[in-house]
Amino acid sequence: MAKAPVLTPRADDFPRWYQDLINKAELADNGPVRGTMVIRPYGYGLWERMQAEMDARIKATGTQNAYFPLLIPQSYLTREADHVEGFAPELAVVTHGGGKELEEPAVVRPTSEMIINDYFSKWVQSYRDLPLLINQWANVVRWELRPRLFLRTTEFLWQEGHTAHATYEDARDFAAHIHREVYEDFMVDVLAMDVVPGRKTVKERFAGAVNTLTLEGMMGDGKALQMATSHELGQNFAKAFNTSYLSKDGTQELVWQTSWGSTTRMIGALVMMHGDDNGLRVPPRLAQIQVVVLAIKGDEQVLAKVREVGDRLRAAGVRVQVDDRVDTPFGRRAVDWELKGVPVRIEIGPRDLENGTAMLARRIPGGKEPVSLDSLVALLPGILEEDQALLLTQARERRLSRTSEVSTVEEAVEAAVAGGWARIPWAVLGEEGEARLGEHVATVRCLVAEDGSVPDADDAPGNVAIVARAY
Repeated sequence: MAKAPVLTPRADDFPRWYQDLINKAELADNGPVRGTMVIRPYGYGLWERMQAEMDARIKATGTQNAYFPLLIPQSYLTREADHVEGFAPELAVVTHGGGKELEEPAVVRPTSEMIINDYFSKWVQSYRDLPLLINQWANVVRWELRPRLFLRTTEFLWQEGHTAHATYEDARDFAAHIHREVYEDFMVDVLAMDVVPGRKTVKERFAGAVNTLTLEGMMGDGKALQMATSHELGQNFAKAFNTSYLSKDGTQELVWQTSWGSTTRMIGALVMMHGDDNGLRVPPRLAQIQVVVLAIKGDEQVLAKVREVGDRLRAAGVRVQVDDRVDTPFGRRAVDWELKGVPVRIEIGPRDLENGTAMLARRIPGGKEPVSLDSLVALLPGILEEDQALLLTQARERRLSRTSEVSTVEEAVEAAVAGGWARIPWAVLGEEGEARLGEHVATVRCLVAEDGSVPDADDAPGNVAIVARAY
């Protein structure tokens, strides 16, 4: 009888495969309140690495981290009409506290534009106070009707940046800089994710924004996932909160603003873009464990060598873990590390010691080969970089092979329903065609220019719409 697979095969049931992997790779569990999640240590380790990489990029822009309250007076949300309308169905509202009904209900933060703008209006007085660049790492709550771990949960973790500028051009350029130099650079360079940078249509843009820039990735089943967004807010919130400054000319001027965010959804994207039927495949530049060194048996000489190799690799700057849990069968441990997607396993047993070798297993391309124990420190950096590049290449090839050039709404729908993406001229599709896509659960993920760059305007000549079904 054939051995049952550890995970449901992706080709049989992609959603079930995803849930299996989240569970068996010990990334997260469902929380006790519907739609919440418990992020387990291995999953949280991925988020910590993402945080560290993005935080460094955010700070390089001159942005500083701060923290704002979780509870927001409900009246704040009425100050910007489009914003409150966009979030109203998702709000969680606190009506009682300390055993009493509150005089004013408090909203559990769905995003922080409102409370941050209230303080921006106090902190900004003069042109000398600008630009004001603030980011916070926090949790938010948006009541989710169809939850799925990491992708859509009632509570999730994120970073949200909020900035105020003296001019429209400065705000526009800063939103584009975050989009390109923080988000796209991080996703391509660290997550090895093939993403398409583009501009959201009016229908899809953030509530209260005048422009939304997005990064869209194709998952293993051909659906799209919005990875991160950067918004030009214009002066909408400045008007609502009277956030103004005294210019060099001595006149009172409203500020121009941006906001931008990325979330723990990126962990779900990591699973769906890079995972295979054997589990997760973690990009080496992201991995909190790049190499695991396994003792095959409990022989004292083997254990000593495994620990020595671990120390040598650690000293060389490799993020390494030694697995000397010989009371657990070796096969089970090897499968567990494969599920978790650790890029390289180094397996050492008594016979390997005799030969002065170790078995090197590469998770990303697959395969094993014996290598000299003495060569490991020199070999591994090159192997890790090769495998990092391979993940990006594979993701890009998947998107290109499953993207169709089409000229009608019907062809765009057909491509999306078949599990791919479509490129259609925006002049052909337009808002009327975009509405028709919704009848088939397809959307315009973003607009791109003919050369693949981000358009300067919704109706710029040559704009191309990327159409797909999405998570």
